[in-house]
Amino acid sequence: MAKTAKNDNMKNFIAGTYKQQGGYKSFTPSSINRHFDWANPQIDVLLEQAGRFLGELNAYADFIPDVDFFIKTI
Repeated sequence: MAKTAKNDNMKNFIAGTYKQQGGYKSFTPSSINRHFDWANPQIDVLLEQAGRFLGELNAYADFIPDVDFFIKTI
């Protein structure tokens, strides 16, 4: 796949569709179980690291007795 085709693939991605249903409008997201091609492969490494750090943060949250004390609400 050429670089321009990879970039066009991301530019043409549609997050989902809206559908009028009676008195309301619903949103149906597109399938995310697909392969995304990045122009820079370093993005995959960064995404993997971010996921790992979120998992570590989640594990440490179990040790905090009152996590709401540390979260600022507006």
